[in-house]
Amino acid sequence: MKDQLGNTLHLNTIPKRIISLVPSQTELVVDLGMRKQLVGITKFCVHPKDLKNEVEVVGGTKNVHLDKIEALQPDLILCNKEENTKEMVQQLQQIAPVHVADVINFQAAYQLISDYGQLFHKENQAKEMISEIQSNFRKLKTFLSTSQKPKVAYFIWKKPWMVAANKTFINAMLKELGFENAFAHLNRYPEVDLQNLPEIDWIFLSSEPFPFKKNDFSAFSNKRLKIEIVDGESFSWFGSRMNKTFLYFSKLLNKISI
Repeated sequence: MKDQLGNTLHLNTIPKRIISLVPSQTELVVDLGMRKQLVGITKFCVHPKDLKNEVEVVGGTKNVHLDKIEALQPDLILCNKEENTKEMVQQLQQIAPVHVADVINFQAAYQLISDYGQLFHKENQAKEMISEIQSNFRKLKTFLSTSQKPKVAYFIWKKPWMVAANKTFINAMLKELGFENAFAHLNRYPEVDLQNLPEIDWIFLSSEPFPFKKNDFSAFSNKRLKIEIVDGESFSWFGSRMNKTFLYFSKLLNKISI
């Protein structure tokens, strides 16, 4: 099969020793019933919470210990275009087959779940997961007002201040929830000047990768701006996490009175 960058993977059997270098994909592997096959994860793989007590931690998403990975003798390594570097992937390909995900919209998220279902011979579980996610997001639309599309700036970092723009999964999530991304005309994660923000209704400060707190509100001098700290995992983790966000998003949408 091919990964989401078009690279061909040659696997003779269902992988029995898997290393995942992306937190959301680690959670997806577990939720597809492949927990026992995970032999290596990153220090950022925090779900399930007790997983790091059972599985070898091989580094972060940008820097890994290649010697540890090689010693684990993986059948398959799971990476992501956004989280892991091209150089890292090339090095890992010398050790084992590498599947690289590239998820910037819901269609790609569903395709990744389906691909993992095929890889791990968990097709039925994958289909059920996709169906449940789609059902939950249809229910969320009942919270939305078709006449309003609040304009949002979604901040992921400060020093420098950076927002999520087009060609990101966060942008796809904002759109699905009925928001208008104020920076959708830009791509990826541009730096922005807080003194020259466009007209917006809401500032969303993400809980990750930068852990924004309420004391960061003071950076925005326009007192009329409405500011909310939002759960970064819910907005940016694709895969099975999408199935666990219904309650959070329904509360958020009610809170900001859309």
